[in-house]
Amino acid sequence: MPRATTPARRRASPRTRPSAAAFRETDAERRRRALRIVRKLAAAYPDARCALDYRTPFQLLVATILSAQCTDKKVNEVTPALFARWPTPEALAAAPPAEVEAMIRPTGFYRQKARAIQSSARDIVERFGGRVPNTMEELLSLHGVARKTANVVLGNAFGVPGLTVDTHMKRVNARLGLTREEDPVKIERDLMELIPQREWTIYSHRVIHHGRVCCIAQRPRCEACPLAADCPWPRTHAGVRGVAPARKAAAGDAARSAARRSPRS
Repeated sequence: MPRATTPARRRASPRTRPSAAAFRETDAERRRRALRIVRKLAAAYPDARCALDYRTPFQLLVATILSAQCTDKKVNEVTPALFARWPTPEALAAAPPAEVEAMIRPTGFYRQKARAIQSSARDIVERFGGRVPNTMEELLSLHGVARKTANVVLGNAFGVPGLTVDTHMKRVNARLGLTREEDPVKIERDLMELIPQREWTIYSHRVIHHGRVCCIAQRPRCEACPLAADCPWPRTHAGVRGVAPARKAAAGDAARSAARRSPRS
């Protein structure tokens, strides 16, 4: 089985170093806390999986490229017709660009995405005999494929552990204090040191799901979070808009519900 690859290490800039007011813990304490987070996510979301619908590695590759700046739900609405019409790399590579653009238009940025999926399809046909490659290096050589897409394909289609750093992974892991980086490659590197390799793919799915249903951007549900005991964010961001606002918002929602149940005066 192909081995997972680690991003090149870079020296951390002074901006990434903890401030005096930051949550303090040793490296060993952070690793232990990360393992507790892994276990709690597994208990909270045992059925988490890739949200994109696919049957083949090629379909997953295309769906992942289309998911950029688009919801997985919308991609899943578009891809059945796309794959029914052009089911293989050979077919998609030879498809009329205007027709591909029209079919994927609901996913946004349809011209760029059409070029990306057709270029990738041509690369697969011309350089890999029509089969999606199963190594990081080869996947990154395809047009339109960066580490996020490559990790999705490797982890879900080929069983090669990988950390998929999307907006949810960036936000949730930053709030958990598992990374202070903003660049996805540096975030991936930080998490590789804390999360057991066998857990990388499923950890990504669980964190992404957690980010959608609980640790949302504007109004995180801290009062209902299964990771609350191991999350420093509410303590270090007291008073930040959307935090405590989590409890206050929950109380407000309850009050509005009660008002709706009451007879009008």
